[in-house]
Amino acid sequence: MNKFNEIFLDLEQKILEKEYPPHTLLPSENQLIKIYGVSRETIRKALNLLTTEGYIQKKQGKGSIVLERNRFDFPIAGLTSYKELQEAQHIPSETIVQTLEETTVDQALSDVTGWVKGTPVWHLIRQRKINGEIVILDRDYLLKDVVPVLTKQISEGSIYEYFEDELQLTIAYAQKEITVEPVTVAIEEAMDLNGDKYVVVVRGLVHLEDTSCFEYTESIHRLDKFRFVEFARRRKV
Repeated sequence: MNKFNEIFLDLEQKILEKEYPPHTLLPSENQLIKIYGVSRETIRKALNLLTTEGYIQKKQGKGSIVLERNRFDFPIAGLTSYKELQEAQHIPSETIVQTLEETTVDQALSDVTGWVKGTPVWHLIRQRKINGEIVILDRDYLLKDVVPVLTKQISEGSIYEYFEDELQLTIAYAQKEITVEPVTVAIEEAMDLNGDKYVVVVRGLVHLEDTSCFEYTESIHRLDKFRFVEFARRRKV
């Protein structure tokens, strides 16, 4: 391993373990040269890696400021509920049910899902508040013949837990699409975007074991709070 990579990993660990807390300065380049016994070029390569990975920001005349890491990892391929991610990553979160209503499939929804126009569905919109800011907006449509009962209390918790434990549904897989899109008026009013003009939108068709689609979801994320991760294995085609 290159020396600058070793230094990067060491500094990264110290940042993650709060030895260098957010909003504080890393040791200066001269101090790091003495600490690690390497050249200035090697230190600068390590600092550039930290900058690229979002751990620090260099400021002229000040040095390297440690940034607060407020991003949460969302798997691309897996089917993991928000509550499961929240518990696994210790995300301090509150769910607010903005809309829970019975409606029917219109032409636009039918085109996306293949559901017959006029079919009864639940329309559910939830805001996810993290550290006092609404940074996720989840919109769901669920077939009523599969989910006959849905309450505000259930929706504030884990609907997947309800589907699997109470309704005994076997959720098999989802088809997902991830895009970056301009902010609409409705999104701007429902989220704390801090002036952002774009959001990440994850659309999904969720299927049961019999391959039937019972849920269409749109999960809208503020750009600076989340990253989407996946383990990719090479396969020749």
